[in-house]
Amino acid sequence: MVAAVLLPAGVAEAGGRRITDALGRTVDVPETVRHVIASGSGCLRLLTYLQAQDRIVGVDDIEVRRREFDARPYALANPQFKDMPVFGEFRGFDRPEQILTLDPLPQVIFKVHNAGLGTDPEELQAKTGIPVVVLEYGNLGGKRPQFYAALRLMAEVLADPAVQARAEAVATFFETRIADLQSRVRDIPETARPSVFVGGLASRGPHGFQSTEPGYPPFAFVNARNLAGGGAESGKAQGVVEMAKEQIVTWNPDVLFLDLATLQLGESAGGLHELKADPAYQTLTAVQQGRVYGVLPYNWYSQNFGSILANAYFIGALLYPDRFAGVDPVQEAEGIYTFLVGKPVFGEMNALFGKLAFTRIPLH
Repeated sequence: MVAAVLLPAGVAEAGGRRITDALGRTVDVPETVRHVIASGSGCLRLLTYLQAQDRIVGVDDIEVRRREFDARPYALANPQFKDMPVFGEFRGFDRPEQILTLDPLPQVIFKVHNAGLGTDPEELQAKTGIPVVVLEYGNLGGKRPQFYAALRLMAEVLADPAVQARAEAVATFFETRIADLQSRVRDIPETARPSVFVGGLASRGPHGFQSTEPGYPPFAFVNARNLAGGGAESGKAQGVVEMAKEQIVTWNPDVLFLDLATLQLGESAGGLHELKADPAYQTLTAVQQGRVYGVLPYNWYSQNFGSILANAYFIGALLYPDRFAGVDPVQEAEGIYTFLVGKPVFGEMNALFGKLAFTRIPLH
């Protein structure tokens, strides 16, 4: 049985509320919550979707780094994060002593659950005396309900009607867009669906072209024939895996996509270099005929939900132009980001990746 939480000085006197977090823990939080921190992969992204990033009083250290590449639209839309005080390391490795130096102190710590990684929420709560509310990040496949539940739990803790309405609006936005994508392609027979493969997916860092995902959501949403998944739906995603190069060559997909996260490995390594220099990949018809296209990084401090949708519209428009007539993938991406993070950051993000997103990648 989880022990009762410790409350910061003054919370008990001010009155409070009891909520249940994603781990089933009972947590007492203040009646009014104006100051928070968001710990763990993607936690601040969720808070930004709720337009509640003004409540944070500190960030983890990934937010203050200045790097050549960055595929986090929420961070690009909020450059002020780089100048905020740091409370711990990324991926949820919080430092209680740093948290207690924040001014003002957070009244609640939101923490994305990541089994085996980061500071234990009970330990963090005990050492800081601040309520820790654990969220499950979810995904856009089988764990979509958990994603929406995380937004709603954040909104419940913040107890602001505008934030609660925003949580519902975000859930509706994703449901509407996913339904739109699926409705455009639902009746396309398998014989009319090009075979595809996406390589270069990141997973706790950049990888080469063999890194892929059997349940890659953008493919699932537009009914693309993902050779790595054998038709797997996004809800049955197996996570990022390394596919044998020989298998990719044997498949010889009709169209190849490159997740631009792989560019982090530099000009002499990574998926782009491999497609240009590896003799095995040079035998692929898609490479020889120029059917290799760049897509926005999927995993960058957890899944970029907005980029998943944006990629799906690009891939759908490329594979089935008649079904996506009138759809401009770049404009679609800018609209998605404007709704989710408040700014049209596609152009800025694409520039960081050599303007290779949503276009044919030159290999020769």
